[in-house]
Amino acid sequence: MDNEKKTTILSLTDEEIMNPGNRACSGCGLGIVYRTALKALGKDTVLAVPPSCLTVLQGLYPVASTKLPCVNVTFASTAAAATGVRAALRATGRDHLNVVAFAGDGGTGDIGIQALSGACERGEDIIYICYDNEAYMNTGVQRSGTTPKGVMTTTTPIKGKLQHKKDVPSIIAAHGIDYVATASAAYPLDLYDKVKKAASMKGGTRYIHVHTPCPSGWGFPTRNTVKIGKLGVTTGLFDLYEIVKGEFSLTGESAKRVGKERTPVTEYFQTQRRFSSLSDAVIEEMQGMIDSKWANYTA
Repeated sequence: MDNEKKTTILSLTDEEIMNPGNRACSGCGLGIVYRTALKALGKDTVLAVPPSCLTVLQGLYPVASTKLPCVNVTFASTAAAATGVRAALRATGRDHLNVVAFAGDGGTGDIGIQALSGACERGEDIIYICYDNEAYMNTGVQRSGTTPKGVMTTTTPIKGKLQHKKDVPSIIAAHGIDYVATASAAYPLDLYDKVKKAASMKGGTRYIHVHTPCPSGWGFPTRNTVKIGKLGVTTGLFDLYEIVKGEFSLTGESAKRVGKERTPVTEYFQTQRRFSSLSDAVIEEMQGMIDSKWANYTA
């Protein structure tokens, strides 16, 4: 994507697919992700959304914050429901519409992964966007598969989660679909371009995984959402990349970091209360994992 024309704040469309005002928490990173993605998708879009923070943010008809038709589905069935919507549109001669599944990390990488895996294996013509706030935030901050090691939630031991974060984009990429990308709420223009690209690639499943800071669940001031999202990228903990038909490439801010000094990951941990129980050993382990990953990028 770095060789393609990038969207700037001046070339970004003025069209808003969200109504002003929503029910999200103050400082919610999902508000940025949702507004940006809908701008990229446009009005010719049907959404499928499971129980999640997005259900709260959107609200319900007739006072929904979105201007798009949305099917509210069960937790485990998001990709399956989107598949059904696509089939219905195809049968009624409206196959030109985007069908977009929009779910959180729990509804994607845990409860909903079987339906998503099946859709990827079959090559269903849908876009799947996962906003990853790294826990089940809507129901009280329970740990999910994508919760990082050492994070305190309401369902982890006193020392925090014992397992490392599940790498959902790599799991999806292993299905061999044509487009897998990562993005961040802190870099909305990068996200916009990736959603536009996914929408332009008709046919087959396209997947975008978005790092989405959550002030109430992560424990930081609401004004710092973008700052913390950027730290997640500049430390090298969360990478921005695309995999297009099997070809991997870093994008945006991550591409600029290759061969350059990165911010120590401890600076990211110090900004959030959820990491307050991290031991020096775990910090050293996680920094080592980041350094090893980036050594491979440089090579």
